Amino acid sequence: MDVEKWHPRLATGHWYSHLPDDLQNSLLTSARLRQLTAGQYLFKRGDPPCGLYAVLEGSLRISAVNEQGKEAVLSLAELPYWFGEISLFDGLPRTHDACAVGPCTLLQVPQPALLQILEETPRYWRDMALLMSQKLRLTFINIEQLSLMPASVRVAHRLLMIAEGYGDIEQARHVLQLPQEDLAAMLSLSRQTTNALLKDLQGQGIVRLGYGEIEILDPQRLREAAHA
Repeated sequence: MDVEKWHPRLATGHWYSHLPDDLQNSLLTSARLRQLTAGQYLFKRGDPPCGLYAVLEGSLRISAVNEQGKEAVLSLAELPYWFGEISLFDGLPRTHDACAVGPCTLLQVPQPALLQILEETPRYWRDMALLMSQKLRLTFINIEQLSLMPASVRVAHRLLMIAEGYGDIEQARHVLQLPQEDLAAMLSLSRQTTNALLKDLQGQGIVRLGYGEIEILDPQRLREAAHA
C-alpha cells in the first residue's frame, strides 16, 4: 500500500519534518495503514507493544479508566500526532487506552520494523527520545497548572494546546473536534464547571460552542486568557 502520499501531511508536524530524510523514508517504507471506526480501540492499557503510530485523519482519545469506571482523558490525538514511543523504549505493555473518537486513519510502524531501523542506525534513538521528551515537558506543565492555576486559565490553556497540536504544528487549528465531557475529563473538572467556563469564553466572543466541537474565534484573546 502506498503511504508516500501521506508524507506532506506528516511534514506539517515539527517532529517529523525535522527528522533526517533517511529516517523519514525508513518510517514510511516500514509503515502500514490502519483504519478505525468510531469507538474502536487501537489498543488498551496492558496490551503488548505494537509500534509507533501517527494520526492521518480523524482523532483518538488517549485515556485511562479506573476500577470504578471513571475516565481520565490525557490528550486528543489528531494529525500529525505521533505516539506509542514509551513502549518502544522499555518494551513494557501499553500505559493507556487509545480509542477512535470518529472514523480514523492511522499510520503504524510495527515494533519489529522500528527496532530494526534503530539497530541499523543507533543515532536515530535520539530522535525518538525527542518525541518522548516533548510530551514529558507538556506533562510537567499540566501537573503544575493542575496545582497552581484557576480552572478558567486551565480551560483556556488546554484549548490552546490542542489547537496548536501540543506544540507540534505551525498553523493552529480553529475548529476542535472536542466534546465538552472530554475537555472536563482532561482537566479533572466537572462537566457543569467546564460548560460554565466555556460559555463565559463564548460570551466574550473568544470561542463558539457547537455539537461536539469548539471553534476558536479569537486566538489572541484565548492566549491571553491562558496566561492570565
